[in-house]
Amino acid sequence: MNNYIISIVGFVILILVLLVLFLIYLNVKKKLKISQDKILEAEKETKVILEDAKKEAEALRKESVLEAKEEVHRLRNDFERDSRERRNEIQRMERRLIQREESLDKKGDSLDKKEESLSVKLQEIEAVEDSVKVLYSKQREELERISGLSSEDAKNILLEEVNKEIKHEAAMMIKEVETKAREEADKRAKEVITTAIQRCAADHVSESTVHVVALPNDEMKGRIIGREGRNIRTLETLTGVDLIIDDTPEAVILSSFDPIRREVARTALEKLIVDGRIHPARIEEMVERAKKDVENDIKEEGEQATFETGVHGLHIELIKLLGRLKYRTSYGQNILKHSMEVSYLAGLMASELGLDVAVAKRAGLLHDIGKAVDHEVEGPHALIGAEIAKRYHESPIIVNAIGAHHGDMEMQSLEAVLVQAADAISAARPGARRETLEAYIKRLEKLEEIANSYEGVERSYAIQAGREIRIMVRPEDIDDAGAIDMARNMVKKIENELEYPGQIKVNVIRETRAVDYAK
Repeated sequence: MNNYIISIVGFVILILVLLVLFLIYLNVKKKLKISQDKILEAEKETKVILEDAKKEAEALRKESVLEAKEEVHRLRNDFERDSRERRNEIQRMERRLIQREESLDKKGDSLDKKEESLSVKLQEIEAVEDSVKVLYSKQREELERISGLSSEDAKNILLEEVNKEIKHEAAMMIKEVETKAREEADKRAKEVITTAIQRCAADHVSESTVHVVALPNDEMKGRIIGREGRNIRTLETLTGVDLIIDDTPEAVILSSFDPIRREVARTALEKLIVDGRIHPARIEEMVERAKKDVENDIKEEGEQATFETGVHGLHIELIKLLGRLKYRTSYGQNILKHSMEVSYLAGLMASELGLDVAVAKRAGLLHDIGKAVDHEVEGPHALIGAEIAKRYHESPIIVNAIGAHHGDMEMQSLEAVLVQAADAISAARPGARRETLEAYIKRLEKLEEIANSYEGVERSYAIQAGREIRIMVRPEDIDDAGAIDMARNMVKKIENELEYPGQIKVNVIRETRAVDYAK
């Protein structure tokens, strides 16, 4: 019974499987038919699209051919029109050329006729010249016979007289032009310089090569000297400064030509006096502190100078070199104050003249920067300063103004001229500098010696502290034109051979006196 039921169940399952497979077959067949229908439909659509594309392409081809034909036709018409215009232009040019050739032919015929007439006239002129030459030779022979001079001698006399007359007229013209130019230049220069000086109120400091340090009492002198002089020797060795301890009450003199060393020694000594402990180790410590203090002071002074003058963007090393100028003097004038004054004056004059104020002030402030190291480097301080400025990337105008302010370089800008003028004003103004009596007398003697070296000079006097030289010349040896030439030549010689602040006026005096007696 069980086997029978299993057989029935298996049969039923088989029938169901076959039924499912049949349904699957029908479904697959249906889908295949649908796919075939879609493929056929797609093929029909593709054929339609291809036919439409062929028709459109054919239409486009025909349209392109028509457009190309039209373009060719248009280009042909343009070419023919241009060709006609060029042909017409060529024809017009040909007609003009033909007309010019005809006119040239006519002018050539006219020139030929004129040339023939000129040749005839030239022959006539040559004949007249021959007769004139004969007459001239006869007249010259007659003149030589009457005057007793040959033509060459007469020519030399005439040339000498003409030369003298030309020299005299040239000297008078030079004098007139120089007088007018000097009047105008002096007037304008006085206005500019007066305005600059009025607006500049700079201090000046007069210093020497010694410092005096005050002591609280004379007992301190013995402590500074130390046992067997060890303290004073240590201080002199470390600072390079001579300490002079004499009978001056409650004072010690520091002597050195290096102002920075002198300042270090002064600062260290004052610190030691305040501290009270004076021995070699303490002296060494205080000298090191003093060096640092002086270095800081140098930097601060340089920064203060740039701030007061309005010059910014300087290299730090240039600022330090500016600060070192505080301890340098020239004829008693503090170089840093002098540089600041030159900066002010150059800037004010540049403003009056419409030049670059910033460049003038910068060059004025740096113009003596070479003096900060001129005792360490050989050469003129102007050229040393120019090299330093160039090393720290200052502009070529600034470098040239620094190097040219004493004539060591050729000036390449108007600002350089202003720096030189401001330097002379600052150095020459009353009270700015002092000069030793010996150097002053030598300068005056050299000035008179230069004047007396010229032929025709009778006497010469240096007056107004060497700012004017008056020369009396012999009137029989020097005429008016010669006096003018002498003044010009003497000015050049003084400029080349003397060093002096400001300017020197050369005054050549020629006087003619007629003396007679009534009896």
